[in-house]
Amino acid sequence: MLPAAGFHRNRRRADGLAHYGKSCAAARSTAGRRRRGIVPRKRSAAPVGEGFRRCPGCDQVKPVDEFPRATTSSGRHGYCTPCHDARGQETAQRLYGGTREYHLRRRYGIGEKEFQELPAEQGGVCAVCGTPDPQHLDHDHRTGWVRGILCFNCNGGLGQFRDDQSRPAGAITYLRGTTWQRVLIHPGVYQMCSPTRGRPPSPRS
Repeated sequence: MLPAAGFHRNRRRADGLAHYGKSCAAARSTAGRRRRGIVPRKRSAAPVGEGFRRCPGCDQVKPVDEFPRATTSSGRHGYCTPCHDARGQETAQRLYGGTREYHLRRRYGIGEKEFQELPAEQGGVCAVCGTPDPQHLDHDHRTGWVRGILCFNCNGGLGQFRDDQSRPAGAITYLRGTTWQRVLIHPGVYQMCSPTRGRPPSPRS
């Protein structure tokens, strides 16, 4: 039996404490890192100056600003930005076979195989405007569910409209009232009709 001080805090648990004691958690972490082939951090006894810290990856002393921000007590990651990025790419390659597969799985819950199947289901075109070879994955921002593959412009447009159906409907109404329309008045004869709203262009434009 260990006192509460012998456990790390975990706000997700009912008692607010981690399942394993600090010593057991450290041993499990070390064993897990060893199984995954992660080299232990290099620790140096040499002191560093104020505003600097030593990166255990490249073993160089660098300004704190060269370490990525984090939610840790120090506010920074333990590795400098180049080493941090390299470790992330190595992990993505080792666990997922590449960074693209990693990001697709982590953000959208699908892999490269599922991503490639979506355009085929859409006939190889953007699900909104029909532009060939769309490359941008669209998802519901509230549920996270994948909806389809869009071109750059349509994907950005839906993002700007914040998935609110009244916004594109309002945009259509606005365009109809401010854009010159090509209206069929006789078979093969069209007439340009002026918008119901809007100002005429400046003579200098």
